[in-house]
Amino acid sequence: MPGSLSTLKLAIAKSLFAAFALLFVLGHPAAAQISFKPTAEAVQEDKLLNALKEGDKISGRISIPDKMASSLIQPAGRDWRDFQRSKLPWIGGLSILGMLAVLAIFMMVRGRIRLQRGFSGKTILRFASFERFTHWLTASCFIILALSGLNVSFGRMLILPLFGPEAFANMSAWAKLAHNYLAFPFMLGLVVMFLIWIKDNIPGKLDLEWIKQGGGILSNGKHPPAKRFNAGQKGIFWIVIIGGALMSVSGWFLIFPYLPGSVTALQFWTVIHAVIAMLFIAAMLAHIYIGSVGMEGAFDAMGTGEVDVNWAKEHHSLWAEEQQRKAGAPPDRTPHAVPAE
Repeated sequence: MPGSLSTLKLAIAKSLFAAFALLFVLGHPAAAQISFKPTAEAVQEDKLLNALKEGDKISGRISIPDKMASSLIQPAGRDWRDFQRSKLPWIGGLSILGMLAVLAIFMMVRGRIRLQRGFSGKTILRFASFERFTHWLTASCFIILALSGLNVSFGRMLILPLFGPEAFANMSAWAKLAHNYLAFPFMLGLVVMFLIWIKDNIPGKLDLEWIKQGGGILSNGKHPPAKRFNAGQKGIFWIVIIGGALMSVSGWFLIFPYLPGSVTALQFWTVIHAVIAMLFIAAMLAHIYIGSVGMEGAFDAMGTGEVDVNWAKEHHSLWAEEQQRKAGAPPDRTPHAVPAE
């Protein structure tokens, strides 16, 4: 027993000695620098903070083909998020609600644009079946694309509180599918519209005179001479073609996000897509108004394809005379002030 007690005391003494030695080594400044290297860690943290302040993205190493997945932190994303949450709703609200306000004021002040000589009861073909099919294909796709796109920007603020989270989630899921797949027939419609109507939408001197007279829309006076499409309709045509092209290119990058090649480029195209969409919708509201309730007899052009002869003579007098000559009918002898082309 005395030998065992001595061995136990010796073991305890060795353990205490080892513990004190370890505390001494760890507490020594040199040892601490070797083990933890606070200065080196501070340098790395300083580099990280400087990168964030300068707007540089922080990337890691990946083994998958998608290089954009290597971005760990991208400070520019905060600016993009701020634009989506604060600036874009203002742009959309001002453009769309502003256009609705302008149209409401125009309706109250000017009223519906009516035919001065009334309906004649005779019609003339304005748009063939294929032209109307192309128009309604593109228009119907645009309406669904516009509503589903607006849901992205305003759905959480306007629709979610009304219908609740579950209904809003289901509706948004279906809207996303519709938005992605209907983009393709919309783009097809744009191409066909460009091909069949480009020849009638080249701007000319005649359009300047139409613009000077305000198209006869701002007053109850006579409408200036116009061919198949007047200056206002030509403006809508180019808004659709150019705006639709920008929407198509930017939308293509959003459907296939690996195409832009970087997160920054993808964010740029999302901004372009959203801003053009808001302005596009505002312009189409004016087009829908004039083509439906705003102008008497205008909807027939895309409804049945035929318009009243008096409507054609008042709004597109030069085109109406050309169609009458082709049909062998006597031309209208009413003189027109036509500027030289």
